[in-house]
Amino acid sequence: MQYDPIKKSLGKVFNRTPFLRILFYRLLDLLLLRAWHIRKEIKLWSKKVGNDINVLDAGSGFGQYVYFLSSLNKDWNITGLDVKTEQIEDCNQFFTKIKRNEKVHFEYADLTKFEEVDKYDLVISVDVMEHIEDDEGVFKNIHNAMISGGMMIISTPSDQGGSDAHHHEVEHEDGVTGFIDEHVRDGYNIQEIKQKLQKAGFKNVVAHYTYGWPGKISWKLSMKFPIMMLNLSKLFFIILPVYYIITFPISFILNFIDVKIKHKTGTGLLVKAIK
Repeated sequence: MQYDPIKKSLGKVFNRTPFLRILFYRLLDLLLLRAWHIRKEIKLWSKKVGNDINVLDAGSGFGQYVYFLSSLNKDWNITGLDVKTEQIEDCNQFFTKIKRNEKVHFEYADLTKFEEVDKYDLVISVDVMEHIEDDEGVFKNIHNAMISGGMMIISTPSDQGGSDAHHHEVEHEDGVTGFIDEHVRDGYNIQEIKQKLQKAGFKNVVAHYTYGWPGKISWKLSMKFPIMMLNLSKLFFIILPVYYIITFPISFILNFIDVKIKHKTGTGLLVKAIK
């Protein structure tokens, strides 16, 4: 089952005006548990830094996190990188419309070939690394691009079922099964990703599980079940608002709990690495 067709359909609906696009960002911030964890870590980091900051979103997608960063501090210089040129163009147009293009810009980059040196104070990578085969090369490239003392924040699935690889909803012609068929790995072992980051040169790496028992339930309610319905028929767009009116209060509480408690295991990982 693929996310991209659903993403494109939602993008067409919410990209008609800047207001709708911002509303879309707000909804993603509320529904996506990873956004809760990422925003929490960025806010903690932001209290320790000033205004003359360079930030990189490595795999910026729709620009959701760039919007959050630029709202948190309008003086930060923020760059979004992605391999999808249509999303880069779309994001640049949107941030021009809302008059944030002076400090924010998006550009094409293959992270496996990314070359920059001693520039970024903060790098975020949200649900990106599980799509890249040469992850060690990317970690090394990003390490080179960061200033000494800079921090990288990564959100990625864990090997505890983060890609839902054990739920065989779809079987493809190549024999690959699973809810998400766009990943090159089912998820990271917590020690594995720490070791890879340390090998790339990061000196202080901390990782913890996300999507514990509350997050697993929330994800099924807020993402998995709706996407399964939409993949069956686009007619489910009509009943989606009613579905979320019923399920959102439950997902909200579950997301809140997941962010507040520590998990012995979980289907997601939040990793912080210091250069």
